Amino acid sequence: MLDICLLGTGGMMPLPYRWLTSMMARYNGQSILIDCGEGTQIAMKEKGWSPKPIDVICFTHFHADHISGLPGMLLTMGNAERTEPLLLVGPKGLSKVVASLRIIAPELPFVIDCLELTESEQTIRFDGFKIQAFKVNHNVPCYGYSIVIDRIGKFQMDKAISLGIDKKYWNRLQHGETIETEEMTLVPEMVLGESRRGLRVTYCTDTRPTETIVRYATDADLFICEGMYGEPDKLPKAKENKHMTFYEAAELARKAKPRRLWLTHYSPSLNRPDEFLPAVRKIFPEAETCRDGKTIEITFDEE
Repeated sequence: MLDICLLGTGGMMPLPYRWLTSMMARYNGQSILIDCGEGTQIAMKEKGWSPKPIDVICFTHFHADHISGLPGMLLTMGNAERTEPLLLVGPKGLSKVVASLRIIAPELPFVIDCLELTESEQTIRFDGFKIQAFKVNHNVPCYGYSIVIDRIGKFQMDKAISLGIDKKYWNRLQHGETIETEEMTLVPEMVLGESRRGLRVTYCTDTRPTETIVRYATDADLFICEGMYGEPDKLPKAKENKHMTFYEAAELARKAKPRRLWLTHYSPSLNRPDEFLPAVRKIFPEAETCRDGKTIEITFDEE
Protein backbone atom coordinates (compact mmCIF):
# COMPACT_ATOMS: atom_id res chain seq x y z
CA MET A 1 0.00 0.00 0.00
CA LEU A 2 1.26 3.47 -0.95
CA ASP A 3 -0.02 6.41 1.11
CA ILE A 4 0.00 9.82 -0.56
CA CYS A 5 -0.74 13.12 1.17
CA LEU A 6 -0.76 16.51 -0.50
CA LEU A 7 0.41 18.52 2.49
CA GLY A 8 -0.01 21.90 0.79
CA THR A 9 -1.62 23.09 -2.43
CA GLY A 10 -0.52 26.71 -2.77
CA GLY A 11 2.00 28.42 -5.01
CA MET A 12 4.13 31.53 -4.47
CA MET A 13 3.23 32.21 -0.82
CA PRO A 14 1.44 30.45 2.05
CA LEU A 15 -2.02 31.68 2.93
CA PRO A 16 -4.04 31.34 6.16
CA TYR A 17 -6.06 28.58 4.51
CA ARG A 18 -3.46 27.06 2.15
CA TRP A 19 0.13 25.91 2.70
CA LEU A 20 2.70 25.78 -0.06
CA THR A 21 2.85 22.79 -2.37
CA SER A 22 4.41 19.70 -0.83
CA MET A 23 3.67 16.01 -1.18
CA MET A 24 4.55 13.15 1.15
CA ALA A 25 4.50 9.45 0.30
CA ARG A 26 4.79 6.49 2.67
CA TYR A 27 5.53 2.93 1.58
CA ASN A 28 6.67 -0.09 3.55
CA GLY A 29 8.05 1.98 6.43
CA GLN A 30 9.83 4.45 4.15
CA SER A 31 8.84 8.08 3.56
CA ILE A 32 9.48 10.43 0.65
CA LEU A 33 8.86 14.18 0.64
CA ILE A 34 8.66 16.15 -2.60
CA ASP A 35 9.22 19.89 -2.14
CA CYS A 36 9.39 21.64 1.21
CA GLY A 37 8.12 25.20 1.07
CA GLU A 38 7.50 27.48 4.00
CA GLY A 39 4.94 25.95 6.36
CA THR A 40 5.49 22.32 5.34
CA GLN A 41 6.31 21.40 8.96
CA ILE A 42 3.00 22.82 10.13
CA ALA A 43 1.06 21.08 7.37
CA MET A 44 2.70 17.80 8.35
CA LYS A 45 1.86 18.33 12.02
CA GLU A 46 -1.76 19.13 11.15
CA LYS A 47 -1.91 15.88 9.22
CA GLY A 48 -0.42 13.93 12.11
CA TRP A 49 2.49 12.56 10.09
CA SER A 50 6.03 12.65 11.46
CA PRO A 51 9.09 14.09 9.68
CA LYS A 52 11.48 11.80 11.56
CA PRO A 53 11.19 8.76 9.24
CA ILE A 54 11.64 10.73 5.99
CA ASP A 55 14.29 8.92 3.95
CA VAL A 56 14.37 11.16 0.86
CA ILE A 57 13.44 14.76 0.07
CA CYS A 58 13.16 15.58 -3.65
CA PHE A 59 13.09 19.16 -4.88
CA THR A 60 11.50 20.09 -8.18
CA HIS A 61 13.50 23.35 -8.31
CA PHE A 62 14.95 26.06 -6.10
CA HIS A 63 12.29 28.75 -6.01
CA ALA A 64 11.56 29.74 -2.41
CA ASP A 65 8.02 28.36 -2.33
CA HIS A 66 9.46 24.88 -2.93
CA ILE A 67 12.52 24.83 -0.65
CA SER A 68 12.37 27.60 1.97
CA GLY A 69 10.94 25.23 4.59
CA LEU A 70 14.00 22.98 4.52
CA PRO A 71 16.06 24.52 7.39
CA GLY A 72 13.16 24.26 9.82
CA MET A 73 12.37 20.74 8.63
CA LEU A 74 15.98 19.65 9.22
CA LEU A 75 15.99 21.16 12.71
CA THR A 76 12.72 19.45 13.56
CA MET A 77 14.09 16.11 12.37
CA GLY A 78 17.21 16.69 14.49
CA ASN A 79 15.15 17.58 17.56
CA ALA A 80 13.29 14.31 17.07
CA GLU A 81 16.66 12.57 17.68
CA ARG A 82 17.01 11.32 14.14
CA THR A 83 20.42 9.81 13.43
CA GLU A 84 19.87 8.05 10.09
CA PRO A 85 21.35 9.71 6.97
CA LEU A 86 19.01 11.83 4.85
CA LEU A 87 19.15 11.91 1.05
CA LEU A 88 18.28 15.13 -0.78
CA VAL A 89 17.64 15.01 -4.54
CA GLY A 90 17.34 17.97 -6.88
CA PRO A 91 18.66 19.85 -9.91
CA LYS A 92 22.30 20.81 -10.37
CA GLY A 93 23.36 23.27 -7.68
CA LEU A 94 21.55 21.43 -4.88
CA SER A 95 24.66 21.11 -2.70
CA LYS A 96 25.33 24.84 -2.87
CA VAL A 97 21.71 25.76 -2.11
CA VAL A 98 21.52 23.35 0.83
CA ALA A 99 24.83 24.61 2.23
CA SER A 100 23.48 28.17 2.10
CA LEU A 101 20.24 27.24 3.86
CA ARG A 102 22.13 25.30 6.50
CA ILE A 103 23.80 28.46 7.75
CA ILE A 104 20.75 28.70 10.04
CA ALA A 105 20.69 24.95 10.71
CA PRO A 106 24.39 24.13 11.08
CA GLU A 107 24.39 21.37 13.69
CA LEU A 108 22.42 18.21 12.98
CA PRO A 109 22.77 14.70 14.45
CA PHE A 110 22.53 13.07 11.04
CA VAL A 111 24.42 13.13 7.75
CA ILE A 112 22.93 14.82 4.67
CA ASP A 113 23.77 13.40 1.26
CA CYS A 114 22.97 15.47 -1.85
CA LEU A 115 22.28 13.83 -5.19
CA GLU A 116 22.32 16.37 -8.03
CA LEU A 117 20.42 15.39 -11.14
CA THR A 118 22.67 15.62 -14.20
CA GLU A 119 20.50 14.02 -16.90
CA SER A 120 17.19 15.09 -18.41
CA GLU A 121 15.79 11.76 -17.21
CA GLN A 122 17.27 9.86 -14.28
CA THR A 123 16.23 6.91 -12.09
CA ILE A 124 17.19 6.49 -8.42
CA ARG A 125 16.62 3.02 -6.99
CA PHE A 126 15.77 2.20 -3.39
CA ASP A 127 14.72 -0.90 -1.47
CA GLY A 128 11.34 -1.82 -2.96
CA PHE A 129 10.72 1.28 -5.09
CA LYS A 130 12.35 3.72 -7.48
CA ILE A 131 12.07 7.44 -8.16
CA GLN A 132 12.16 8.62 -11.76
CA ALA A 133 13.18 12.25 -12.27
CA PHE A 134 12.38 14.00 -15.54
CA LYS A 135 13.12 17.53 -16.67
CA VAL A 136 10.16 19.84 -17.33
CA ASN A 137 9.85 23.31 -18.84
CA HIS A 138 10.09 26.16 -16.30
CA ASN A 139 12.15 29.36 -16.24
CA VAL A 140 14.79 27.65 -14.06
CA PRO A 141 15.95 24.01 -14.11
CA CYS A 142 13.00 22.00 -12.83
CA TYR A 143 12.11 18.31 -12.55
CA GLY A 144 9.00 16.22 -12.13
CA TYR A 145 9.08 12.93 -10.25
CA SER A 146 7.42 9.54 -10.48
CA ILE A 147 7.40 7.15 -7.55
CA VAL A 148 7.25 3.63 -8.98
CA ILE A 149 6.72 0.31 -7.22
CA ASP A 150 7.23 -2.63 -9.54
CA ARG A 151 5.42 -5.90 -8.92
CA ILE A 152 6.87 -9.25 -9.84
CA GLY A 153 4.82 -12.15 -11.17
CA LYS A 154 3.02 -14.70 -9.02
CA PHE A 155 4.97 -17.63 -7.62
CA GLN A 156 4.28 -20.72 -9.73
CA MET A 157 4.49 -23.69 -7.35
CA ASP A 158 3.97 -26.22 -10.13
CA LYS A 159 7.04 -24.87 -11.94
CA ALA A 160 9.14 -25.08 -8.79
CA ILE A 161 8.07 -28.68 -8.22
CA SER A 162 8.62 -29.73 -11.82
CA LEU A 163 12.13 -28.26 -11.77
CA GLY A 164 12.91 -30.03 -8.51
CA ILE A 165 13.72 -26.81 -6.67
CA ASP A 166 14.05 -27.34 -2.92
CA LYS A 167 11.30 -25.67 -0.87
CA LYS A 168 13.89 -23.84 1.23
CA TYR A 169 14.64 -21.63 -1.81
CA TRP A 170 11.05 -20.80 -2.75
CA ASN A 171 10.60 -17.73 -0.57
CA ARG A 172 13.91 -16.21 -1.63
CA LEU A 173 13.14 -16.73 -5.31
CA GLN A 174 9.66 -15.29 -4.80
CA HIS A 175 11.30 -12.11 -3.50
CA GLY A 176 13.51 -11.75 -6.54
CA GLU A 177 16.74 -13.24 -5.23
CA THR A 178 19.19 -15.16 -7.43
CA ILE A 179 20.62 -18.21 -5.65
CA GLU A 180 23.81 -20.12 -6.40
CA THR A 181 23.67 -23.83 -5.44
CA GLU A 182 26.21 -26.59 -5.98
CA GLU A 183 24.17 -27.92 -8.89
CA MET A 184 22.95 -24.77 -10.64
CA THR A 185 22.02 -21.09 -10.52
CA LEU A 186 18.40 -20.44 -9.54
CA VAL A 187 16.80 -17.26 -10.87
CA PRO A 188 13.33 -15.88 -10.02
CA GLU A 189 12.16 -16.17 -13.63
CA MET A 190 12.25 -19.96 -13.24
CA VAL A 191 9.33 -19.93 -10.80
CA LEU A 192 7.52 -16.63 -11.38
CA GLY A 193 4.76 -15.76 -13.82
CA GLU A 194 4.65 -12.60 -15.89
CA SER A 195 5.23 -9.27 -14.14
CA ARG A 196 2.06 -7.65 -12.82
CA ARG A 197 0.91 -4.06 -12.79
CA GLY A 198 2.68 -2.13 -10.05
CA LEU A 199 2.02 1.35 -8.65
CA ARG A 200 2.94 4.74 -10.10
CA VAL A 201 2.41 8.27 -8.79
CA THR A 202 3.62 11.16 -10.97
CA TYR A 203 4.09 14.67 -9.60
CA CYS A 204 4.97 17.86 -11.45
CA THR A 205 4.64 21.58 -10.80
CA ASP A 206 5.96 24.82 -12.30
CA THR A 207 6.06 23.88 -15.95
CA ARG A 208 4.49 24.33 -19.32
CA PRO A 209 2.91 21.17 -20.81
CA THR A 210 5.43 18.73 -22.28
CA GLU A 211 5.24 15.31 -23.91
CA THR A 212 7.72 14.03 -21.32
CA ILE A 213 5.12 14.64 -18.62
CA VAL A 214 2.58 12.67 -20.63
CA ARG A 215 5.00 9.77 -20.96
CA TYR A 216 5.75 9.55 -17.24
CA ALA A 217 2.11 10.01 -16.22
CA THR A 218 0.80 7.38 -18.66
CA ASP A 219 -1.40 4.85 -16.83
CA ALA A 220 -0.36 6.28 -13.44
CA ASP A 221 -2.52 5.50 -10.44
CA LEU A 222 -2.33 9.18 -9.55
CA PHE A 223 -1.14 12.18 -11.55
CA ILE A 224 -0.55 15.27 -9.39
CA CYS A 225 -0.15 18.28 -11.64
CA GLU A 226 0.10 22.01 -11.24
CA GLY A 227 -2.97 24.04 -12.03
CA MET A 228 -1.78 27.54 -11.29
CA TYR A 229 -4.78 29.22 -12.88
CA GLY A 230 -8.41 28.17 -13.16
CA GLU A 231 -9.57 31.25 -15.04
CA PRO A 232 -9.46 30.63 -18.82
CA ASP A 233 -8.29 34.19 -19.50
CA LYS A 234 -5.10 33.55 -17.49
CA LEU A 235 -3.56 31.43 -20.28
CA PRO A 236 -1.28 34.26 -21.53
CA LYS A 237 -0.01 34.78 -17.97
CA ALA A 238 0.59 31.03 -17.60
CA LYS A 239 2.64 31.01 -20.79
CA GLU A 240 4.61 34.08 -19.75
CA ASN A 241 5.53 32.64 -16.33
CA LYS A 242 5.86 29.04 -17.54
CA HIS A 243 3.02 27.65 -15.49
CA MET A 244 -0.16 25.76 -16.45
CA THR A 245 -3.89 26.30 -16.36
CA PHE A 246 -6.37 23.71 -15.12
CA TYR A 247 -7.32 22.95 -18.70
CA GLU A 248 -3.77 22.33 -19.87
CA ALA A 249 -3.23 19.94 -16.97
CA ALA A 250 -6.46 18.15 -17.91
CA GLU A 251 -5.28 17.84 -21.52
CA LEU A 252 -2.08 16.18 -20.32
CA ALA A 253 -4.18 13.77 -18.29
CA ARG A 254 -6.47 13.09 -21.26
CA LYS A 255 -3.43 11.98 -23.23
CA ALA A 256 -1.72 10.07 -20.39
CA LYS A 257 -4.89 8.34 -19.10
CA PRO A 258 -3.97 8.10 -15.40
CA ARG A 259 -6.62 6.74 -13.05
CA ARG A 260 -7.06 10.14 -11.41
CA LEU A 261 -5.75 13.69 -11.67
CA TRP A 262 -5.15 15.95 -8.67
CA LEU A 263 -4.72 19.66 -9.37
CA THR A 264 -2.43 21.64 -7.09
CA HIS A 265 -0.07 24.66 -6.83
CA TYR A 266 -2.81 27.26 -7.03
CA SER A 267 -2.17 30.96 -7.51
CA PRO A 268 -2.82 33.02 -4.35
CA SER A 269 -5.55 34.83 -6.29
CA LEU A 270 -7.42 31.56 -6.92
CA ASN A 271 -9.80 31.41 -3.97
CA ARG A 272 -12.35 28.83 -5.12
CA PRO A 273 -10.79 26.30 -7.50
CA ASP A 274 -13.90 24.09 -7.34
CA GLU A 275 -15.77 26.64 -9.47
CA PHE A 276 -13.76 25.57 -12.52
CA LEU A 277 -13.97 21.82 -11.99
CA PRO A 278 -17.05 21.15 -14.21
CA ALA A 279 -15.24 22.58 -17.25
CA VAL A 280 -12.07 20.64 -16.39
CA ARG A 281 -14.01 17.37 -16.12
CA LYS A 282 -15.29 17.82 -19.64
CA ILE A 283 -11.66 17.30 -20.69
CA PHE A 284 -10.73 14.66 -18.10
CA PRO A 285 -13.60 13.28 -16.00
CA GLU A 286 -11.39 11.92 -13.18
CA ALA A 287 -9.97 15.34 -12.29
CA GLU A 288 -10.14 16.61 -8.72
CA THR A 289 -9.29 19.92 -7.11
CA CYS A 290 -7.37 19.48 -3.87
CA ARG A 291 -7.23 21.01 -0.44
CA ASP A 292 -4.35 20.74 2.00
CA GLY A 293 -4.14 17.34 3.62
CA LYS A 294 -5.89 15.42 0.85
CA THR A 295 -4.85 11.77 1.21
CA ILE A 296 -5.24 8.54 -0.70
CA GLU A 297 -4.21 4.92 -0.12
CA ILE A 298 -3.17 3.25 -3.37
CA THR A 299 -3.15 -0.52 -3.43
CA PHE A 300 -2.19 -3.17 -5.96
CA ASP A 301 -4.90 -4.43 -8.29
CA GLU A 302 -6.75 -7.47 -7.04
CA GLU A 303 -6.44 -10.61 -9.11
